[in-house]
Amino acid sequence: MSARFAGANEAGTREILSISQLNRAVAGLLQRNIPPVWVLGEISNATRAASGHWYFTLKDAGAQVRAVMFRGRAQYLTFVPRNGERVEARAVVALYEPRGDFQLTVEAMRPAGAGDLFQRFVELKEKLQAEGLFDVARKRPLPSFPRTVGVVTSPRAAALRDVLTTLRRRAPGVAVVVYPAQVQGADAPVALVAALRAASRRAECDVLLLVRGGGSIEDLWAFNDETLARAIAASPIPIVSGVGHETDFTIADFVADERAPTPTGAATHAVPDRRELAERVLRASARVERAWWRRIEAVEQRLDTVARLLRSPSAQWQARAHRLHSLAQRMAAFGRISLQQRAMRLDRLCAGVRAPRTDVAEQRLAHAALALQRGAAQRVARLGERVDNVAAALGLVSPQAVLERGYAIVHDAHGRVLASATGVAVGDALRVALRDGTLDVGVQAIETGEKATRTLPPS
Repeated sequence: MSARFAGANEAGTREILSISQLNRAVAGLLQRNIPPVWVLGEISNATRAASGHWYFTLKDAGAQVRAVMFRGRAQYLTFVPRNGERVEARAVVALYEPRGDFQLTVEAMRPAGAGDLFQRFVELKEKLQAEGLFDVARKRPLPSFPRTVGVVTSPRAAALRDVLTTLRRRAPGVAVVVYPAQVQGADAPVALVAALRAASRRAECDVLLLVRGGGSIEDLWAFNDETLARAIAASPIPIVSGVGHETDFTIADFVADERAPTPTGAATHAVPDRRELAERVLRASARVERAWWRRIEAVEQRLDTVARLLRSPSAQWQARAHRLHSLAQRMAAFGRISLQQRAMRLDRLCAGVRAPRTDVAEQRLAHAALALQRGAAQRVARLGERVDNVAAALGLVSPQAVLERGYAIVHDAHGRVLASATGVAVGDALRVALRDGTLDVGVQAIETGEKATRTLPPS
């Protein structure tokens, strides 16, 4: 694998590179010339940053290299990287340019040797799923209040202590039967199957817990056994599996009637919490008690109604008088209390109210009255001027003013004002209004813009 920098030429002269340019060139060479590779190594100095990225070192007996797995890839991990674990990582060889550190950018990672095991896991899972062993319809519901719980696990396992502690805390009255079995190694599947069959044959438990603590895929491989899966499916007793941690899944989890993330979770699923049961019982008792009291009150009301109907009229009137007296007393007491409260409130209000200052108000009132008088006088004067002006204008156009200037107004016999000679005939009687009186006249001749047309003979 060889590469040439662009800064070198045939003449031997070289371009002087900055550190950033050098690191960038080396990073480019690594990316172009080394494809993604699978590497085997042991994890050390593993750290998960707040951003979700994983930073760690991969090493073997002779060397080590820094590695980073970014959040987008790390979210697909099926296990939590821990120091000391051997893993197989698919990585891109890179250079972290700001520091010039050679590092691996990990794209995928699995526990060492997990590739073949995982393939076997997938194949068995698909086979059993096709047979219907994972169907929800065949899974049985867990008993609500089991009296005996069976635990299939190793007597020396920490998982057994966690289960017993949880069962003792949640349901101390429940009996526990432990069916010891090896939970790791080549002989573990046979031991687990034998324990399940013994529990089924003895039929002394209401529910079985198949539990084991966390570990690598190799440690948990006994729970991926086909014979064990079929024994779980054939068990007449409901089974809760609690194998490994929350991120661990085994074939036993898929076949079991219910899967819990941890052994403690399996114990939690198997029995109800006595404190929750006590609270439920108390709530139910309270509901029953309230229902009985409502029933009793309803019956008492009916009895009271019947009793009132059966009493004599005098007794009814006495009862009503007594009730009226009680109501009057209550009303009087309420009135006194209300009056006292209002009196106290009035006293507080009076104490908080100060006498108003009238001198300032009187001064402002006097100024306002004076301003109002001046404004009213000015307004009246302006209105008077406007009236005089309107009267003068009306006088100029009034008929009387026209008559004063020597003009006359002519009316016909019907009192209509004549504005034209048209429509007037010789001999018609007319009334002429002058400045100081009226004249009744008769038409002797009519003369328009043309020559006179008709005349009356002199009388």
